[in-house]
Amino acid sequence: MDYFTLLVLHLFAAILFVGTVFFEVLMLEGIRRHVPREAMRAVESAIGQRARRLMPFAILVLYGAGLGMAWRYHAVLARPFDSTLGTLLSLKILLALSVLGHFIYAVRLGAQGRLKSRQSRLIHLSVFTHVVLIVFLAKAMFYLG
Repeated sequence: MDYFTLLVLHLFAAILFVGTVFFEVLMLEGIRRHVPREAMRAVESAIGQRARRLMPFAILVLYGAGLGMAWRYHAVLARPFDSTLGTLLSLKILLALSVLGHFIYAVRLGAQGRLKSRQSRLIHLSVFTHVVLIVFLAKAMFYLG
């Protein structure tokens, strides 16, 4: 697959994933105190069901395309501290792997019935922080250095 196709697939999957994280952290948390508890639970449940259907596909495309794109920079990644691009791309990949770890951890807890509301919020907040940094690095690595 050519780089442009991988880039477009990666971008659309990132929009879906990052947009969902932004919506959950910035919008849902902001309306929690204005909506009755039972209504909020129903909304979160419906969003969760939808996300569980879409996110595995988005994650697969996001990371698959990301791997394909990273291959183009394998020489840079072999010596990450020799260039700003290599350092920032390596950091971006490390953060992306951490996000994947968060996702797998949350799915495992959910499957075991052990994912509590507080844990879910903390995971979402951590992933939110990670994706903000990833988006920044994705732009910065081609402009810094």
